[in-house]
Amino acid sequence: MYTILGATGNTGSIIANTLLANKQKVRVVGRSANKLQSFVSKGAEAFVADLTDAEALTRAFTGARAAYVLIPPDLSSTDYRAYQDRVSDAIRAAIERAGVPHAVTLSSIGADKKEGTGPVAGLHDLEQKLNAVSGLNVVHLRTVYFMENLLLQVSVIKGFGIIGAPLPGDLKLAMIATKDIGAAAAEALLKLDFSGEQTRELQGQRDVSYNEVTPIIGKAIGKPDLNFVQLPPEQFRSAVQQSGISANVADLVLEMCGAMISGHMKALEQRSARNTTPTSIETFVKDTFLPAYQGKAASA
Repeated sequence: MYTILGATGNTGSIIANTLLANKQKVRVVGRSANKLQSFVSKGAEAFVADLTDAEALTRAFTGARAAYVLIPPDLSSTDYRAYQDRVSDAIRAAIERAGVPHAVTLSSIGADKKEGTGPVAGLHDLEQKLNAVSGLNVVHLRTVYFMENLLLQVSVIKGFGIIGAPLPGDLKLAMIATKDIGAAAAEALLKLDFSGEQTRELQGQRDVSYNEVTPIIGKAIGKPDLNFVQLPPEQFRSAVQQSGISANVADLVLEMCGAMISGHMKALEQRSARNTTPTSIETFVKDTFLPAYQGKAASA
């Protein structure tokens, strides 16, 4: 039996559905019983838990041959790093108490660094805590910039007619579709061919810059003259707070962006067939960004 945290999320849902399609027993964990029902209808067992509750997570992990673990975002948190610590402490304690033999974690490039990487420092701590669990075989999937982050640009385009981010337009970024992360995690869980403490990078299909992404989006949405604008920190902070993101989270994101610009946060592996994933930015824009933009446009 497999236990999947964050089963209703972008990566967890792919994992749960893949395991169920392979006739595996799956326990899906989430905060809402209603949102877990789609998995229950396919044969999964639903388990409702707060991921800061070590006792509940221990019950969720009991009997599992392997688990998928992550720290779900809480973008309204006024102390995001403390929130991350509470979740990672609970996950570590629960895995240890339940005696889970294998785990796959959602981590990030930059998790090799203890600090200076914004929210990624919390993933460093998660990796270290799980590495210290005796007898646990764990692989940390260190992923790159989510293509889904671009969906935040839908409202920016609608409101201001630009694409904006606190990064230089010519900065090359490895970008990945979250469905490819889910596919890689599901494969690792099905094979369980890892032992000890391992890291594996997932670097997306290729490196692209915002200057390259912007015309791809512009062409898809019928705005060929769409421009990218690098946002000053204060403007970025103000904009994201208006969307419900806390000032604390905004500051951590800015720290992460600074680490990406300086090279403090970067991939450690050479790009290879093993760490390259299939979904291109063109495919993501066509299949995911465009429908999201058209949906927002229709409701605007």
